[in-house]
Amino acid sequence: MQTKNDASVCKEKVFDNVFELHGESLRNFCYYKCGDREEAEDYAQEAFVRLWENCAKVPFQKARGFLFTVAQNLFYKKVEHQKVVLKFIRRQNKRSDKETPEFLQEEKEFLNRLETAISSLSEKQREVFLLNRMDGKSYKEIAAMLDISVKAVEKRMHNALITLRKLSPQI
Repeated sequence: MQTKNDASVCKEKVFDNVFELHGESLRNFCYYKCGDREEAEDYAQEAFVRLWENCAKVPFQKARGFLFTVAQNLFYKKVEHQKVVLKFIRRQNKRSDKETPEFLQEEKEFLNRLETAISSLSEKQREVFLLNRMDGKSYKEIAAMLDISVKAVEKRMHNALITLRKLSPQI
């Protein structure tokens, strides 16, 4: 009898199961890589397309790693030497009429300084920082997602916090 782990990803029910298990976390992973929801959706969708195209070569238990690797490679290919802009910070909450122009200006300046501080982190530090602090992922989950050790996640987070603390007078 064939077990779930031995199931071919080429079977529609198995592929659907892979999508249900990993679709959201893959989109979140891509979102924190690029900072743009639509772009993250594109990376995730393309990763699933490539999984389907290579379904005969990818066993069920390796599908998650395949998806994350493909998505990450797509991201690296697109942005090679460009700095990632974190657009999600620019989204502002709906404002009430009670806020003064001075407050709105100060808030805008703060958000700009925060964006600058986060974007000054290395890509690896920023990725770990956002996955942990924004997505609530544990170090163990991040390590599995990025295929690195928990110690590497700890080191990246430590270095990210040091960098942000140095910039804290500006924030």
